[in-house]
Amino acid sequence: MKIKGDYVDLNSFNTIPILENGEIIDLSLKIGDYLILSDLHLGYEQSLNKEGLMIPKFQFEKILERLEKIKECCALDKIIINGDLKHEFGKISWQEQKEVKSFLEYLQDYFSEIVLIKGNHDNFTPYISKKMDIEMRDIISINNCLILHGHKIPDLHKYQEKTLVIGHEHPCIGLRNGERVEKIKCFLKGQFEDRELIVMPSFNFISEGSDILHEKLLSPFLNKGSLDNFEVYGVENFEVFPFGRVKNILKASARFV
Repeated sequence: MKIKGDYVDLNSFNTIPILENGEIIDLSLKIGDYLILSDLHLGYEQSLNKEGLMIPKFQFEKILERLEKIKECCALDKIIINGDLKHEFGKISWQEQKEVKSFLEYLQDYFSEIVLIKGNHDNFTPYISKKMDIEMRDIISINNCLILHGHKIPDLHKYQEKTLVIGHEHPCIGLRNGERVEKIKCFLKGQFEDRELIVMPSFNFISEGSDILHEKLLSPFLNKGSLDNFEVYGVENFEVFPFGRVKNILKASARFV
């Protein structure tokens, strides 16, 4: 399956190192020879439609289109989906079932190794992945990094890895532009206890996410301390922008209030 979208000059991609052995590529993270995506929330449109918000079903094609462009840029054939492949909590909708199966079939066509990390929305995903012989885990260790979804904190004493990579938070920052606040998806880099912590944005194109500057934090990894010294890397239209530390962004934002 080949998805064609708007033309993107791959030379315009800028990748930024965020780890000793990892870099940001658009909304994905490359660690060693793995590509990592987080929080796709397939089927989100149907959930919103049930709530009375009539959103057209465009996200699945957009996800494949974006993934193909990233894959062209980095040419990796191993992939990790870091939780919340589907959206609904208590059940699996017909849209989710169709899109999860189609997405996993797509990954099997283009990637030699696929690992699914279980998120808090993935209650039925293991049944589909098992039928397709795709591994689903709670945590995976690669290149001295622990990859886990981030909705709960496991017993970290069992692990020696110096870096944690989580999703779940869907981080973005709200930047004021006159009277408007524009939300930009972002990566966060900081500390959790004695380890380095990387927080990934959602690979979801319906909502920008949770504004870490103005909204309540979701992940227990972030609720246990201050974000002041976390570094922010904004992602917009395939470009990555180092915004500096949260405390400096807040100071700059205060001047425009």
